[in-house]
Amino acid sequence: MSRILETKRLILRGWKDEDAPSLFKYASDDRIGPAAGWLPHPNEGYSRAVIRTVFAKEEVYAICLKERDGEPVGSIGLTLEGSPERPLMNGEAELGYWIGYPFWGRGLVPEAVTEMLRHGFEDLGLERVLCGYFHENNRSKKVQEKCGFKPLYTNPACKVIMLGETRVEHINVITKADYAKVSENS
Repeated sequence: MSRILETKRLILRGWKDEDAPSLFKYASDDRIGPAAGWLPHPNEGYSRAVIRTVFAKEEVYAICLKERDGEPVGSIGLTLEGSPERPLMNGEAELGYWIGYPFWGRGLVPEAVTEMLRHGFEDLGLERVLCGYFHENNRSKKVQEKCGFKPLYTNPACKVIMLGETRVEHINVITKADYAKVSENS
């Protein structure tokens, strides 16, 4: 089970079966998944299956709002194991996140990302964190820029398997040293 991380407005904690209705409420919105490369959730059963599989990994957290009694409104996580499509070196992780549409524009994702970076660098001993976004997903691009990520490379032909598409994907990176500088200045 993931540990619990906390910020001023958020609790980041592991997903639970009883979170399926909240997950479905936000992940069924077609403004969310397709921008990140996955299909909108068709029903609560699907959301529960995602909680039991995709979200069951050690460093995947529900983004919960303190002001809403800890209701999950998004997800954030660090992938520590690479894949053939996206290999990771020792000391690296990939960050992924999304938040429900009603919560866009409130600075909640940068707040969650900042805490995940702190956790990754300070608690997990990471040296680099990678984070990607698809071309034209300017919201995600802005979050990464605000949190200190810098361009690493662009994949002009990323296969988005769940959607059966090929897209341009931008991969950014932040190192432990860059994180320390950003933290110092905030």
